[in-house]
Amino acid sequence: MKTRLFANGCLTYGLWRRWGKARSVFLLVTFLSAALPAARAVATEPVTVLALGDSLTQGYGLVQQDGFVPQLEHWLAEQGIDARLINGGVSGDTTQGGAARVEWSLTEDVDAMIVALGGNDLLRGIDPAVSRANLEAILKAAEARDVAVLLIGLRAPGNYGPDYKAAFDAIYPELAERYDTLYLESFFDGIEAEVDGDRGAFFQADGIHPNRDGVALIVAAVGPSVAALIARAQKQNQ
Repeated sequence: MKTRLFANGCLTYGLWRRWGKARSVFLLVTFLSAALPAARAVATEPVTVLALGDSLTQGYGLVQQDGFVPQLEHWLAEQGIDARLINGGVSGDTTQGGAARVEWSLTEDVDAMIVALGGNDLLRGIDPAVSRANLEAILKAAEARDVAVLLIGLRAPGNYGPDYKAAFDAIYPELAERYDTLYLESFFDGIEAEVDGDRGAFFQADGIHPNRDGVALIVAAVGPSVAALIARAQKQNQ
């Protein structure tokens, strides 16, 4: 009798151990089945990039698909980079306007930001110290939200004098170094590198805003820096 009870007890214990192992495996498989699709969805979620700028970013004078943001998004897609771009360009905007709206523009879904402001500051002859303070406010807002930034600079013309030009030209590289942002010297680098002399074929009649072909050159030059920006944002979000 004792032998039978002992045997039955061993059998029950063995079954319990096997059931416990099977149950653990079942629970693990169930957990992984639920977790892996979610992890896969996070991994493939596109990076959202805010392009904060003025009329050059907004696409002034162009049909929508020919503007800077749509052409840049298309360029990224051709490189196999999954990104969603938000057109934060406002025609006529200065660095002050950008600083005023950056807080509500940086919504929770924004992972990275392109900052391309300052052209209208130059047109109005705004004190470079004011422009610097506004751009710094924008970069501080991005830093507070852990948003990766590509800062695109501008070079001042010489008509305001050498002191003004030196002060303005120094703003972008110095702020980029201080806030550890990616940096591109000029929005127009693509056109300037491609064209020797007459640039009229790549600008609209006003001589300020690029046409569709001009934007294409700009995007080709800016694109690699934006790709690097997206890679940085992905690394920060890991």
